[in-house]
Amino acid sequence: MEHARRPLIAGNWKMNGLRADGEQRALALAARAGAEDSPPCDWVICPPATLLGLAAHALAGSPVALGGQDCHTAAGGAHTGDLSAAMLADAGCRFAIVGHSERRADHGEGDALVAAKAAAAQAAGLIAIICVGETEAERDEGHAHAVVARQIAGSIPAGATALDTVVAYEPVWAIGTGRTPTADDVQAMHAHIRSCVPAAIDASALRILYGGSVKPGNAAVLLRLPDVDGALVGGASLVVDDFWAIGEATR
Repeated sequence: MEHARRPLIAGNWKMNGLRADGEQRALALAARAGAEDSPPCDWVICPPATLLGLAAHALAGSPVALGGQDCHTAAGGAHTGDLSAAMLADAGCRFAIVGHSERRADHGEGDALVAAKAAAAQAAGLIAIICVGETEAERDEGHAHAVVARQIAGSIPAGATALDTVVAYEPVWAIGTGRTPTADDVQAMHAHIRSCVPAAIDASALRILYGGSVKPGNAAVLLRLPDVDGALVGGASLVVDDFWAIGEATR
């Protein structure tokens, strides 16, 4: 890599995985990562909540960290179906994804709510992976940079640092579609994000991930861009060989 920021490869399993295949996947990844003397990147997997305990056990003692796919803003209370950041930490998580485009679209989550969730995650000792990204219409209309700048301003909570914050840029139109922006477009957006983060954050130390149909075939090009510090991987994270190959592309 051309910079000092250590690459992070995060797997978002989304609503996929039952106990048998989830455990097998976590164990296989833990074994591979644990056998390496000098892993090229940091690894984290974010399985469904039903698999967090099982995955924590499978990953114990390995370099692979665990993350949640979402968290509530409150530490506890009458919020049926939700999980607090403290619960994620108690289950063994070190990370929490917040503001994924599927949460923003399917659950109507806006920037203020995403910032509150990120703050809750950070208060519980977790690293918040804050997702931003434009729709196809917003890009076609020439608003991509403005949209992402607005999301950055509204979604990163006060007091956030480069140690407890990761930003993931996921162009909504590329998620799960097989389409990806050009390498120049990705680099331009990542550099734009780095220029937009709050002044209190050391932008040079902030890890910015790319997400959106990342696969072994395109990972090497994307992960060698100067302002791309890793990947938030969806479908390919469900195939251990593919997920591993993406991490290896950071060498």
